[in-house]
Amino acid sequence: MSESSNNNEAQRPVNADTAPTKPAADVAAKSDGAAQTAVPADGGKSKTTVSVADNWHPPKKTRLKNAVIIAIGLVAISLVLYAWKLPPFQSAVVSTDNAYVRGQTTVISPQVTGYVTKVYVQDFENVSAGTPLVQIDQRIYQQKVDQAQAQVLAAESNLNNNQQSLTSNQSTVIARNASIANAEAMLKKAQADMARVQELVGLGSLSPREGDQARAALQQAQAAVAEARAQKAVAEQGVKSTHVGKQGLQAAVAQAQAQVQLAQIDLSNTTIKAPQNGRLSEISVKQGQLVNAGTQLMYLVPNHVWVVANFKETQTANIRVGQTAKVRVDALGGAELTGKVERIAPAAGSEFSVIRPDNATGNFVKVAQRIAVRIQIDAKQDLAARLSPGMSVEASVDTGSKP
Repeated sequence: MSESSNNNEAQRPVNADTAPTKPAADVAAKSDGAAQTAVPADGGKSKTTVSVADNWHPPKKTRLKNAVIIAIGLVAISLVLYAWKLPPFQSAVVSTDNAYVRGQTTVISPQVTGYVTKVYVQDFENVSAGTPLVQIDQRIYQQKVDQAQAQVLAAESNLNNNQQSLTSNQSTVIARNASIANAEAMLKKAQADMARVQELVGLGSLSPREGDQARAALQQAQAAVAEARAQKAVAEQGVKSTHVGKQGLQAAVAQAQAQVQLAQIDLSNTTIKAPQNGRLSEISVKQGQLVNAGTQLMYLVPNHVWVVANFKETQTANIRVGQTAKVRVDALGGAELTGKVERIAPAAGSEFSVIRPDNATGNFVKVAQRIAVRIQIDAKQDLAARLSPGMSVEASVDTGSKP
């Protein structure tokens, strides 16, 4: 009975006049958004229950807060557009990190075979054009020069003998002309004798036997003339043959002289010299080493260098020869050098590859091609002297500049 009576009492409405006064702590709001009984403004005479959640309202936004939020949004969008170089932040400067320093690096190799007798230079040494680098044993090649010179003397001697033969054959022709004249004179005498003998034989003053002798003498004279003329023809052919032989001997002399020059070239090639000014690489050849023609001994890096930048094909639309360019060199701590566009490649790099791509079969995926642009470094820059072929750079070209 006590429990039920207590429940009934709890369910009765409480009169504000008779309700006991509660402390201020009991009026505090409970957690998790529960409704609490608040003291009415009329001193507690009203029985109305007011919820705290009903009295809550979101804070009002001011114009300043709205402006700040909009400004932050615009800044964020602008940063994205600037990072991707989208309008209105498009720049006339195109850049790429696919760029390298280039130069006419030369491989130093011997043209002759032999043992190295001396190495004149050291690693990374600066040399001038014509500076001796390596010496190869000269003894064999000196003997070849002497041998070739001896062959020249032999060929010249044969040529001189030919000249003597020509003079002799020409004298023989003159002698044959004299023989012909003598034979013709004898023939005339024989003809005259034959005419007188025939007249005397007809008169009976001479016997027929004497007439036969005169006739035989005439025939001998005629044969002597023919023989003399034949001998002259042989002598003339000898002169012609000597002329032909002289041309061959002159060619032999020229060939022997050419052999001397070749031998002298080989002898001079035993001293390997720097072809131009520059700096040497590591020296791989050692004294006493046997080297063959074409053996790689060292590299020579010239002083003149340039930059080759491989731009994407979409970046080269406005690149022109003569436009200003800048390069940032990694090896120099990102130092910046200026230059100008010197040349533009006539084709994409794929056209110069050993195995060219074939896009006519299979699935096709478009890949941006690279166009090489050669940049000349401006003179009178202190750091330009420190550039070496193979260095990586970041190159940029101002397409808005006038060539």
